[in-house]
Amino acid sequence: MKRPELLIPAGNLETLKTAVLYGADAVYIGGEAFSLRARADNFDKETMTEATAFAHSHGAKVYVTVNIFVHNYDLEGAEKYLLELNEIKPDALIISDPGLFTMAREICPEIDIHVSTQMNSTNYLDFLFWHRLGAKRVVNARELSLTELKEIRNKIDEVDPSFEIESFIHGAMCISYSGRCLLSGFMTGRSSNLGACTHPCRWNYALMEEKRPGEYYPVEENERGTYIFNSKDLCMIEHIPELVDAGIDSFKVEGRMKTQLYAAVVARAYRKAIDDYFEDPELYRKNIPLYKEEIAKCTYREFTTGFYFGKPGSDAQIYENNTYKKNYTFLGCVQEVTDDSARIEQKNKFSVGDVIEILKPDCTEKFTEVLGIRDAATGEAQESCPHSKQQLYIKLSLLPKEGDILAVRNPEEA
Repeated sequence: MKRPELLIPAGNLETLKTAVLYGADAVYIGGEAFSLRARADNFDKETMTEATAFAHSHGAKVYVTVNIFVHNYDLEGAEKYLLELNEIKPDALIISDPGLFTMAREICPEIDIHVSTQMNSTNYLDFLFWHRLGAKRVVNARELSLTELKEIRNKIDEVDPSFEIESFIHGAMCISYSGRCLLSGFMTGRSSNLGACTHPCRWNYALMEEKRPGEYYPVEENERGTYIFNSKDLCMIEHIPELVDAGIDSFKVEGRMKTQLYAAVVARAYRKAIDDYFEDPELYRKNIPLYKEEIAKCTYREFTTGFYFGKPGSDAQIYENNTYKKNYTFLGCVQEVTDDSARIEQKNKFSVGDVIEILKPDCTEKFTEVLGIRDAATGEAQESCPHSKQQLYIKLSLLPKEGDILAVRNPEEA
C-alpha cells in the first residue's frame, strides 16, 4: 500500500509552520492575488519564499493555489504572478482555469501543476485528459464516492500509475457542485469564484407564509428561518483504510481561513491515524476513539462522511443553527522560549493563575499554570491579557517548546 500524503491548509506563515511541525507532508497556500481565499491573510513574495524554504527544510512540500477563473483583464497580472512563482519554486501550482493552466505550463515548466477541484473532474476520462496536457495530479470533485474513485484509480494505473489523485477528507463542505457557486455573487456582489464568498449557504432562511399570485414561493431570511443549505463538516478520520484502499494519493484538509489551533489539531490527529494504520491496522482501530477526541479540540460543525459512501441524505445538513462546536480556545503559539518564559502573540484572553494546556505534535497534552505575564515591549507585568495580538512573555509552571500550541478547554464543554 502507498502511504498517502497529508495536505494541510495555511492562510499565513505562522499557520504554515505549525502545520509542518504538527505532521503535514505538504501545505497549500494562496498568494495575494489569483487565489480563492481573498479574505485570508495570504502570502506576498517575501513570506511565500520564507514559507517554501521552511517547509523544504523540514521535508515538506508547498502547493500554491492559483485557482480563480480569469478574465481578459486578469491575464497580464497573472503572467507577472507566474513569473514570480517561477522564481520562488514551490512544488506545485493548483489551477482551475484552462487558459491559466496553459500559461503556467509555459512560464513554470519545472513546477508541477495540480488541477483544482473547481474543474469538476468526476470521471476517469477527465483525469486522463489532464494527464495528457501535462498535469501531475487532479483534485477530484467532492461529489465522488469511494467506489468511483477506486475505478478512476484503476483506469489511471493502466496508463500511468504515478499520476495522482487528491481528495478532500476533512473540513467544511460547499453546498454547490465542487465549489462552483453563484449564490454569493448574486446576493451580495462578492463572487465565490474570485475568492470573496460571503457563505450565504450558512444563512438563516424562511419561506414567506403567503404566496404572491403568479410567483414562486420566495425564500427570505428572518428569525423563524431554517438553515436549508448548511452542511455538516466532512470528517473521514474513522475511514483511513477505505481511503487508502481507493488509491487516493493525497488526503486534503479544507481550511485556509482557519487558525493555527485548527492546523495543529487536524494535522496531528490525521498524522497519528495514518501512521498507526500503516504500522498496524489493529492499532489504528483501537485508537479511533482517541482520533475522534483529538479532532474535536478545534472548532468544527457536526461531522458527515460527505459523498464517500453514496449521496448524503438530510442527516448531512444542520437545520437548527449555523454555530460551531468550540471545545477549546486558542491562546497562542510559542514563538520563543527563554530561561523561564515563553513568548507568544496572544490570541484570546487568559490570566495569571489559569491552568492551560500545551498541545504537543505527538497528540499529547501537558497542563501548566500561568505564573506571570509581562508585556514583551515594555516588560511591565499584568494580571491578564485582554488585547488580542499583544506580544507577551508568560511564565509557566512547565515550559513549552518553540512551536507548541497553547489552548484552554472551554468550561461549558468540560
